[in-house]
Amino acid sequence: MFTGIITDVGRVLQLKQAGDLRARIATGYDIAGIDIGASIACDGVCLTVVALGREPQDWFEVEISAETVSKTNIGQNGWAVGKRLNLERALRVGDELGGHIVSGHVDGVAEVLSLAPEGDSTRVMLRAPADLARFIAPKGSVALNGTSLTVNEVAGRDFGVNLIAHTKEVTTWGEVAAGDVVNLEIDTLARYVARLAEAGG
Repeated sequence: MFTGIITDVGRVLQLKQAGDLRARIATGYDIAGIDIGASIACDGVCLTVVALGREPQDWFEVEISAETVSKTNIGQNGWAVGKRLNLERALRVGDELGGHIVSGHVDGVAEVLSLAPEGDSTRVMLRAPADLARFIAPKGSVALNGTSLTVNEVAGRDFGVNLIAHTKEVTTWGEVAAGDVVNLEIDTLARYVARLAEAGG
């Protein structure tokens, strides 16, 4: 489990395709505190650490299945060496829950339609896949590239969020442009509420 509060921005150092895709990611985390088998959300995708090292800087490696590649922006945007990634370590008992409960199981990708300044913030409009749009509601939560965000408005498949300046500074959101696709995880509670409504209808 994660919270959608980004705690590091990593960088892809190496990619190898050998069966599954294997990625080496530079991190500011102290790898002495990371175990093999630990879960780290990389742009919102929960991935398992399979190797650790310190040269030329601290890094961890993850293996990414073809299924994960096909369902996320790893396949659509294509991770490349040098790409920066939002990182979050798994939630521990006693940690502050500052965002919302995020599983790291990406449901699909949303297309960035536009970005526009709004005071000191940036309004981002996105388009969700048709099968996921019904789970997105005004004032509800979504995780986009691993970042917990509040939905401002919804119109069909389109929805908007606001990014404060701090979020853009400490995540990769300052680099996102119209036309990009971002990993979308809908709120687990919204999924269950929709299921209950269907069962009662």
